[in-house]
Amino acid sequence: MTITDLSATLPPAGLPGLDPALSRLVEVDGADADAGHRRTWHLLDTGAALTERGLTPVGTIVAVHGNPTWSYLWRALVNASLARAEAGAPVWRVVAVDQLEMGFSERTDLRRTLAQRITDLGGLVDALGIRDPIVTLGHDWGGPISLGWAVAHRERLAAVIALNTAVHHAEDAPLPFPLRVATARGVLAAGTTGTTAFLDTTLALADLDPAVRAAFRAPYGTAARRRGIGGFVADIPATAADESTPALRSLSAGLRELDVPALLLRGPKDPVFLEAHLDDLVDRLPHADVHRFEGAGHLMAEERPYADAVLDWLAAQSAPDAGTPAPADDTPAPAPLWDALTRRRDDDDVAVIDMAGRRGGAGLRVSWRQLAARVDELAAGLDVLGVRAGDRVSLLVPPGPTLTAVLYALLRIGAVVVVADRGLGIRGLSRAVRGAVPDVVIGEVAGLAAARALGWPGRRLSATALPAATMRALGVEATLADVARAGRGRPLPAPPAADADAAILFTSGSTGPAKGVVYTHRQLSSLRDALAEHFAVGPDTGLVTGFAPFALLGPALGTRSATPDMDVSAPRTLTAAAVAAAVRASDARIVFLSPAAVRNVVATAAELSDGDRAALARVGTFLSTGAPVGTPLLQRAQQLMPNATAHTPYGMTECLLVADVTLPEIVDAAASGDRGVCVGVPIGRGRVRIAPLDADGRATGIPTTDAGVTGEVVISAPHLKRGYFRLHLTDREATRDLGDLRGRWHRTGDVGHLDAAGRLWIEGRLPHVIATANGPVTPVGIEQDVESVPGVVRAAAVGVGPVGRQVVAVVVERAPGVRRAGVASAGLTEVVRAATAQPIAAVLVVPTLPTDIRHNSKIDRSRLAAWAERVLAGEKPTAP
Repeated sequence: MTITDLSATLPPAGLPGLDPALSRLVEVDGADADAGHRRTWHLLDTGAALTERGLTPVGTIVAVHGNPTWSYLWRALVNASLARAEAGAPVWRVVAVDQLEMGFSERTDLRRTLAQRITDLGGLVDALGIRDPIVTLGHDWGGPISLGWAVAHRERLAAVIALNTAVHHAEDAPLPFPLRVATARGVLAAGTTGTTAFLDTTLALADLDPAVRAAFRAPYGTAARRRGIGGFVADIPATAADESTPALRSLSAGLRELDVPALLLRGPKDPVFLEAHLDDLVDRLPHADVHRFEGAGHLMAEERPYADAVLDWLAAQSAPDAGTPAPADDTPAPAPLWDALTRRRDDDDVAVIDMAGRRGGAGLRVSWRQLAARVDELAAGLDVLGVRAGDRVSLLVPPGPTLTAVLYALLRIGAVVVVADRGLGIRGLSRAVRGAVPDVVIGEVAGLAAARALGWPGRRLSATALPAATMRALGVEATLADVARAGRGRPLPAPPAADADAAILFTSGSTGPAKGVVYTHRQLSSLRDALAEHFAVGPDTGLVTGFAPFALLGPALGTRSATPDMDVSAPRTLTAAAVAAAVRASDARIVFLSPAAVRNVVATAAELSDGDRAALARVGTFLSTGAPVGTPLLQRAQQLMPNATAHTPYGMTECLLVADVTLPEIVDAAASGDRGVCVGVPIGRGRVRIAPLDADGRATGIPTTDAGVTGEVVISAPHLKRGYFRLHLTDREATRDLGDLRGRWHRTGDVGHLDAAGRLWIEGRLPHVIATANGPVTPVGIEQDVESVPGVVRAAAVGVGPVGRQVVAVVVERAPGVRRAGVASAGLTEVVRAATAQPIAAVLVVPTLPTDIRHNSKIDRSRLAAWAERVLAGEKPTAP
C-alpha cells in the first residue's frame, strides 16, 4: 500500500524488526520560522514500554536519522535497549525521531534549514518532557542536527554519539561526488523528489534484505512525500553563501568546547562522508572514542552491531572508574630513539649499508656523521615545510638509508610515522593509508602514483628526484633533497615528549583487515632497550636485517646495520648468498630473518661460495620472528651459521618482543610432551598470563600463570603498544576483563599454555579454536602430528560444523603437489588419521595453503574452514 497522505501517520504493520507498539505520534508547537503552527511528529519511543516493565531509565538517547532514512534506522538500538534493560543492564529510554518532512512525520510547506531543524528538535525534546541526562545520537545530516542541539544544551548532556556524519567541509574542497551529482542544476528536483533515484542510490550503499529496503522506502512512495529529501539536499551548506553555513559553522565551533564523553562510529566505505570529515570531528572532539568498522559503508547501522557498541560504551561511561585516566608511567623516560645518532654524530664509522644499492659489491654505505647530518637537515626542512608534531606522515619508501634518515627526522620533530608495507597488497595498503588520514605522504614514484590514483589524502613529497612534469602529474610539492636543502643550517624544533605518539604500525592483515598499532616514543625506546639488553647489542655488534620491522632499529641501537639485496615486502626473495654478502659487508654478528625468508635462504644454500660460508660462520646470533619456525628448518638454517645461537622470539605488531627461545631450548622442550610451539620465557620486564577457554572456545577465564591451562595469551611489557588507531572496540576487547592486573595488558588473540618451567607454548589463534562436543581443540598440535607424515609439506586443522559440535578437518599441502583441490584419497586419509590422537572427520588436499602476504607463512585457517565446509557439503572443489 502506497501512503499518499501528507499528514503524520503510524507506519504500516509488519515492517521487519519494528514493534508497532513503540510507535507514537506527538504534537509539538512550531518555533522560529514555524511559529504559530502545531506539527505532528512520528517517533519510536521505549518510554512507555519501560514504565510497563517497572523500569526507570538512567537517561534518554535521542536518535536523529539523516537523509533519506527515518527512525527505522534505529530499530536495532530500540530493541537491544529494551532487551538489555529487562536483563538487568543500565536502562536507557530511546526516542528515535522522524524529522518533519521525513519518515512518517508531517509534511509541511516550510523549507527547513539546518538552524530550523535544530530548533524543531529542541521543541520536540521539550514537548516530550525528557529528563536529563540526554545522549544525542545522529547519522548523516542527523549528526549536525543532534550535535547542534547538544552544543546549545551542554548542561543537559550525558554524551554525544555520531555515525558517518560531518560538521565541516573545507570551502576549497569540492563536495563528494554523489552530492555534486545530487545538487547539480536540473538533477536535484528530479533525482530527489520527482523520482526515487536519490533514495535508491542511498539504499544501494548496503546489502539490504529486500523487506528491509522496502521498509526504508515505505514513507516515500510519492513525490509529495519526498519533498523533504529534496529539501535536505538543497540545504547542504557547500559554500560560504549558503543559508545554513552560519549554523553549521556555529555548531562546529561549539564542539571544541564540548567536554562530555563522545563516541564516533564510522563505516569507511562511505562515498559521502569521508575520512577527512571524521578527521575534522576528531580534531574538534579530541577526547572522543573512535571506531572504524572496516568494510562497512554509509549505512553502517545496517551492516555492523552498532547498537551493542553504543550500549556497551554507555555502560562503560557509568562504570566506577569511568573518566579516570590511566595511571601515568612514572618510570624515568628512556633515551629517545635518536640518542645514538646524537652521540655518534662526529663518527665516520659506517652506520647503514644498503646492499640493494651495491657499489662494487660493498653496498651503499652511510656513516654516522652523514646520517646524523641528513636527519637534522630533513627534520629542520620538514619543520620549515610546516610538518608539525602530531602530524601523521605515511612512508612509502623501501628500507634503506633514505627511509632510515626520513624516519628518524620525523620522529625527531614529533610527527607520527605511518608504516604500512607493500606486503599488504595494493588493496590492503590503500585501506590502511586512507584510514590513517595522513597529513603528508612520502614515497617513491610507485607509491606516489598509487596515492594519486587511489585518492589518498595528504601533501606529497618524493623520496627521489623527479622531472618537473612528473612532479606536477603526481601532485608532488617537493623532493627530500629539496627538504634537506631548506633545513640546512636551521635550528631544530623542541623534541617530542616521551609519551607523545610516535608511530602507527599496521599489522600484517593475516587475521582480518590490517590494524594500525599506535606506539609512543617511550614504548619504541623501551623496545630498543629490551632488544639491546636481551641480545647484548653493542656499537660493534652489527646487524643484518631481512625482516621489515627490525630493519630500522640499527641506528637506535647504536650499531651498524645492513639490509640484504631483496624485496623486504616479499621475504621469499631473500637468498643465502644475499645474506652472506650483507654479513660480509657489515661484519655483522646478528642476523634477523622472517620465517619465509629463512625457508628460501635454506633452499638456496647450494649457491654459497666458500667465502660466503666463512662470512656466515662469523655470525653469533640468528633470529627468526614473525611466525612459528619449525625445528628442522631452524636446524638447517643453523648449519649455515654453525657458530650462531638460533633464536625464535615471539611477538606481534602490538608488542614486537614478548618471549624468546633458543634452538637448544626448543630441542629440550620437545621432550616435555607439551603440544604446540615453544616460544620460551618472557623477555626483560615482560609478563605473560593465560585466560582459560570455556566450552565454546572463548577466553572467558581469569588470567593465570598456572601450568597446563590452555587459553588466550595475555601479555604486558614496557614496550607494549599504546592502543589501536581509531579502533575503540578493538582496544576494549584487547583489554577486556584485565582490570585486576596491574599495569598495561593486552589480549593477543593467540592461544597457548605455560608449562611447569614457565615456558610459553603457542597452539594457534583464538578464532581458529575448534569447539567440539568434547570441548575446545587447538589446531597446532594436530598440524604438527600431520606434518610428520612423509610427503606432507604443511597442514591446517580447521573446524567444520556448528560451534559446540564442530568436527576436525585437516587440509594438507603435499610434495609432490596436487593439481586440484579436493577430498584426499582413502590411503592418505588413513595415514593422516593414524598420525594423531585427535579424531579427524575428513582430510582434504590443496595445491598450496593460503597464507598472508607479509610473512608468506601464516596459514589462513578461517578461509580454509569456510572452504572445507563448502566442499564437504557437496560443492564442487575449487581453490580455497
